[in-house]
Amino acid sequence: MHFSIPETEVRSGDNGSTYVAYNIHVNGVLHCRVRYSQLLGLHEQIKKEYGSNVVPNFPPKKIFTLTPAEVEQRREQLEKYMQAVRQHPLLGASDLFNSFLRKAQQETQQIPTEEAALDICLCSGPKLTVHILTSDQTEDVLEAVGTKLDLPDDLVGYFSLFLVHEGVDGSLTFVRKLQEFELPYVSITSLQSSEFHIVLRKSYWDMAYDQDVMDNRVGLNLLYAQTVSDIERGWILVNKDQQRQLKSLQEKGSKKEFIHLAQTLKYYGYIKFDPCITDFPEKGCQVIVSAGNNELNFHVKLPNEQMKEGSFKVTRMRCWRVTSSQVPVTNGTTNPCGSAKCDVKLELAFEYLMSKDRLQWVTITSQQAIMMSICLQSMVDELMVKKSGGSIKKVLKKRQESLHRADSQQAVKSPPLLTKLNSVSLRGISTSNSANDISSNDFHGNYAFEGIGDDDL
Repeated sequence: MHFSIPETEVRSGDNGSTYVAYNIHVNGVLHCRVRYSQLLGLHEQIKKEYGSNVVPNFPPKKIFTLTPAEVEQRREQLEKYMQAVRQHPLLGASDLFNSFLRKAQQETQQIPTEEAALDICLCSGPKLTVHILTSDQTEDVLEAVGTKLDLPDDLVGYFSLFLVHEGVDGSLTFVRKLQEFELPYVSITSLQSSEFHIVLRKSYWDMAYDQDVMDNRVGLNLLYAQTVSDIERGWILVNKDQQRQLKSLQEKGSKKEFIHLAQTLKYYGYIKFDPCITDFPEKGCQVIVSAGNNELNFHVKLPNEQMKEGSFKVTRMRCWRVTSSQVPVTNGTTNPCGSAKCDVKLELAFEYLMSKDRLQWVTITSQQAIMMSICLQSMVDELMVKKSGGSIKKVLKKRQESLHRADSQQAVKSPPLLTKLNSVSLRGISTSNSANDISSNDFHGNYAFEGIGDDDL
């Protein structure tokens, strides 16, 4: 998650006095509005709990009223502080930090704690209504969904809640996976738009885990509904013959067989992102990125209108990072983003082993860059746990602990996978299977590549 404080506000207190409020944004969207004193209180709590040696530097108190320049300086310092806490392996996952953000979110949106109904969309289309408290955190809401569906407790962790935006054409944009530092009811209510929904979807990548889910009736229905939805949206590629087979299995009610056939199809289990921009193989190329099967898949439109397809395996990524920048909205002023309205520009860049002796950075400019980064990290987590003989339960636990690695301005370095690397190529999209490689001499190599371990993070 990317934490930023792009703006401040002068607000009135209860006694008529004014104070400076710092607007904390997550992924470019306002999460909460806090005072300096509140963040100072959090800092003191963290320091008491974890010790002064692990706590980032906090901007000092000032005796006199701050000038506009000093307010801007403090804003920048507080932003760096929040990012540093989030990136820290202990502090970023601590209940102190997460509970502070949840409470601040609720206070900012002025939503009292009370019983409420929350709609959760299932992939098949119908909505499931759960009755919760407005102050329930993400894990509580997910458990409530599992209970309402009669999904066994040991299978609830196979699924997650995602915030999505539905376009007028029915398209879905995955905004983010709901985190433990937010309150789902408050998050969806504060958006004040019927175009945003919370969707239940499986949260693992390895289709081998599908069998665990399919052994349960409710799990089977959920996985079947997601598969049908992905096919209907064109996320899974199906030819006419396969379409006939799938339709026949649907008519027979053969859900397991339907899923088994779908598992053989291209892009099964992938998440498809909105069209965006990449600098590979040339700067300014339009691209559609999909994540799945331990890779990022590219459908690239070159400047000459030629279409190319290629995949970047996570096992060949040395590291990746998400960076953000404030882009002023054109309003006739040159004032930077202190008081002017700004948009957040997000980029995902990964260093990739193109050939035996050549690493290259590939950059994707997309508002879903953080979601892409979280997908990459969860793929790495699964690979590592699977290689060590662990279970998906450990994967899910590790995933919750490692989400902070996807923060901005921080390289995320993949732990050593000790696997043989697959070659990568970009090939023309056509009805034939001709390679038509771009710079094919640069895309080869089949040898072990050691990543950078957790100690280097």
